[in-house]
Amino acid sequence: MITTGSITEIRGYLKKERENGRTVGLVPTMGYLHEGHLSLMRRAREECDYVVISIFVNPKQFGPAEDFDRYPRDPERDKAMAEEAGADVMFAPGVEDMYPAGFSTYVYVKGPVARGLCAASRPNHFRGVTTVCAKLFDIVQPDKAYFGQKDFQQTIVVKKVVKDLDIPLEIVMCPIVREPDGLAMSSRNVYLNAEERKAATVLYRSLKEAEQSIANGLMDTKEILDDIEAAIADEPLVELEYASICDTTNLNELDSIDREAVIALAVKIGKTRLIDNVIVNSEIEK
Repeated sequence: MITTGSITEIRGYLKKERENGRTVGLVPTMGYLHEGHLSLMRRAREECDYVVISIFVNPKQFGPAEDFDRYPRDPERDKAMAEEAGADVMFAPGVEDMYPAGFSTYVYVKGPVARGLCAASRPNHFRGVTTVCAKLFDIVQPDKAYFGQKDFQQTIVVKKVVKDLDIPLEIVMCPIVREPDGLAMSSRNVYLNAEERKAATVLYRSLKEAEQSIANGLMDTKEILDDIEAAIADEPLVELEYASICDTTNLNELDSIDREAVIALAVKIGKTRLIDNVIVNSEIEK
């Protein structure tokens, strides 16, 4: 596996691959890889001839009081895991490579997809996500880019960028990978102590209970959300930031489960922020 932080170098590698007719898949990450990331790489390996993984802890998507400085990093571990998963190139630029002196161009998405859910409490987060993704898409010029369902809103926002800017790229959203107890895999899970880790299972538990209620015929979103909020309130270590039920295409909140919907949660456990979701009323492969 090739490892580089140079934009010029990676463009050179990929130019040769494309000239040979090979398709390119991109898996953008912030590193500290886990099985969720590896599942994206394996999917890319199945569908593309050449797989690029990016490792970049993007300062533009962290707020001033968030965890940029303490975000877990282990580049050697990441390299070994990416290579084993079948990546051909690990692109690991520095902040100065992606945002050189004088950088002042940003990509914004407006409208409901970038207004509610995580955007409500993290007002500049998606500006950072869309800007770095636009740069990665320009540098790598992939045929497909792979994102995890755990970051559902992020994926919808990135899809909007690709559509609005006519970027010739397919965004592929892959299922959430979970721990045996249901907790969605996340690099931030390492922040949790044993007691917090146990309490965190309430996220998926409350989502599965909501899913079952819908399967039993409950369609009123207020009742469903009330049940979720009650379940989370029973865990004293867990503070609910939001629980929402939205249309999966535009993220407008729904009054009734009359179409495909995403039930999305964000919580704080100690100093750790976690998100999770399930898609309901859908024929999408689980």
